[in-house]
Amino acid sequence: MPRNGTVSQQRNYRVLDVQAAKEIALVWLERVQLERAISFGLPEVDDRYHIWRVPLLNAATQERIGEVVIDAYTSLLLEDKSTTPTVLEARLLGRNESAAPAAKSRSNGTYALSSLRNTIAQGDCEHVLQDLPASSADLVFTSPPYYNARPEYTDYVTYEEYLLKIRKVIQSAHRVLAEGRFFVMNISPVLVRRASRSEASKRIAVPFDMHRLFVEEGYDFIDDIIWEKPEGAGWATGRGRRFAADRNPLQYKPVPVTEYVLVYRKNTSKLIDWNIRAHPNQELVEASHIGDDYERTNIWRITPAHDPRHPAIFPVELAERVISYYSFKGDVVLDPFAGAGTVGKAASKLGRRFVLIERDPKYVAIIREEAKAWLGKDATQVLTINCAPIEATDMLF
Repeated sequence: MPRNGTVSQQRNYRVLDVQAAKEIALVWLERVQLERAISFGLPEVDDRYHIWRVPLLNAATQERIGEVVIDAYTSLLLEDKSTTPTVLEARLLGRNESAAPAAKSRSNGTYALSSLRNTIAQGDCEHVLQDLPASSADLVFTSPPYYNARPEYTDYVTYEEYLLKIRKVIQSAHRVLAEGRFFVMNISPVLVRRASRSEASKRIAVPFDMHRLFVEEGYDFIDDIIWEKPEGAGWATGRGRRFAADRNPLQYKPVPVTEYVLVYRKNTSKLIDWNIRAHPNQELVEASHIGDDYERTNIWRITPAHDPRHPAIFPVELAERVISYYSFKGDVVLDPFAGAGTVGKAASKLGRRFVLIERDPKYVAIIREEAKAWLGKDATQVLTINCAPIEATDMLF
């Protein structure tokens, strides 16, 4: 061993040792349902390419039949460099590998499940999304930051700049989203208050611009759901008070008590039934069935949530409905604008995995702390990107 620690420690790898590499590979084997048929050889780190190679052995014969390749810096499994499940199955059964694709085509055409673990990433989601494996998320659900042209908001100087940013995120998520799966966005019109009494306020129809972005970036429109808040919820905006006092025509402005939940599907030639029938674990599909108390209309009446730690949190109930209706148990749910982590909380409760991306270190700290309550001891297995891992010594039981 080098004086200053192992090669992995010297290079600040996330995957530091043989055991960690095996644990990551095991998660992948479990996802493709081969963990009973395959065992591991001795993992080796290849510091030329900053990867770990984990040999895969036929559990019965101990013959090497493939390998799993892991990015040493991020701990993400590199599926394009790893032996595919189809080839592994062919080698386990002693088949000619050239016949494997034909054998797959005669089967029910199942697809591979994502091997991505629960993940918390700090940083700009546009950039973090580029580092995630293709087709590794099964549902994207998010509520992007509001655009507001008040001087104290300096992230987006113009509305066009704001739309460009959201377009880049929608575009990047398209690659990460699995075939035929859903991107759901909670969004609402935004009121830009007037700068002086001589100017008029302006209301921007953000949801309609979002629709254009989704269609242009390769998504099919599925549904528009209206999130209706209790009566009186919108009076804080001040909208409608002038008319309530004077009742003059032309001054009428209804108080906003709704937001949109826009549902899109990644463009594909396959029907939604294919995503159900081709799922490789039909037990998970069965376990994901919705009960009789489901919401039958596109108007969802949900009370807003409030949290002193975040100014624009949405209710867990909203996240739970979206996740229940648009994903299966075991799926990966991605929120590129994670905030305080509401999507992660709902996903964990419903038996899904989460990928939460947040650029503000203050909110990342909240998510990491909350994850201990969501996952218990399993919180130490969360993949963290650009932030410190959740240490076992920090756990509270």
